[in-house]
Amino acid sequence: MKFRPFPSPVVLLLALLHLYVGVRLLLPFGAVTQIAGWAVLALCLWLFPKGFWIREDRAPWAMLLPWLAAGFFSWLLVLTVARELSLLVSALALSPRLHESWIRVSAVGVMALTPLITLIGFFMARRTAPVVDVEVPLAGLAKELEGFTIALISDIHVGATIKRNFVAAIVDRVNLLQADMVAITGDVVDGSVPDLAYHTEPLARLASRHGTYFVTGNHEYYSGADEWIGELRRLGARVLMNEHVVLDHDGAALAVAGVTDWSAHHFDTSHKSDPHAAARGAPAHALKVLLAHQPRSAHFAEAAGYHLQLSGHTHGGQFWPWNFLVRLQQPFTAGLKRLGRMWVYTSRGTGYWGPPMRFWIPSEITRIRLVGE
Repeated sequence: MKFRPFPSPVVLLLALLHLYVGVRLLLPFGAVTQIAGWAVLALCLWLFPKGFWIREDRAPWAMLLPWLAAGFFSWLLVLTVARELSLLVSALALSPRLHESWIRVSAVGVMALTPLITLIGFFMARRTAPVVDVEVPLAGLAKELEGFTIALISDIHVGATIKRNFVAAIVDRVNLLQADMVAITGDVVDGSVPDLAYHTEPLARLASRHGTYFVTGNHEYYSGADEWIGELRRLGARVLMNEHVVLDHDGAALAVAGVTDWSAHHFDTSHKSDPHAAARGAPAHALKVLLAHQPRSAHFAEAAGYHLQLSGHTHGGQFWPWNFLVRLQQPFTAGLKRLGRMWVYTSRGTGYWGPPMRFWIPSEITRIRLVGE
């Protein structure tokens, strides 16, 4: 998978943002601090776009550095803007002498907090995702399905910086849950099958009573969806392409349906996402669970009669404050929400994309447990 270099207007905007941060933070200090600060900003500006110039032959560290620079500058910018607000308050509330002191103290605070938050966010992103337990209360749940568990993983993004060991650790943790089924709601990869098959191979070890079910995410379509559909099948997953399977769990029927990604028709018109088609023919009495990569399938899923939708895509925003922007595109950001007669659970993702950053918004492996309402 490759991205083109940033267009000139984007580079210009990045340069202006770096200039803004430098002017606002460095001017209160002497020459040595200013030279060091401008050098760091110049390095960030040089590295930032390189994270998008993905080449499969680049070493992981060569991708990590640009993405770390992107995460570092994102926090630097956010904290600088927050500092502006604090300066406005101090100008109104403090004496001139204290305000002048706060100008320097707050700048030092931004410059100290940014690397600290970047480091914490990096370790939170690179660790194996913790297990999050979620109970979904369902009216009229068959007694045989009481306590049925689904291990949900989503948005691993195997690629430039996430490799085989990262995936293997996820698989080991999922298998410890001894779930009744495993659901993978898309965006497993960022790259081609020849480049990443070795790194996704541990997914073949996923174990559960009823098996593993997978639906495509938008990044599968960026990476060659047909090839990845074949590869996930080879690894033992049941790929649900606007279709369902009916599980017999101790005599109770559970219809597990899956749709292609919301955007799939832009890549292949035959892959157009269709929750209604996925439910067609399912037993009327069966509990219906839909796997859909993007939460915005939910309104169509609720109309099609599903009881629960499991999604990913959003990463929960991945790191603050970008989580607030998710709602501009998706109806749900993270967690369990109600939509009409249906529950929607949106995973924060099991890996990360781009900057290895998870500050304040941790990754997750979700153990969904069905319970009677």
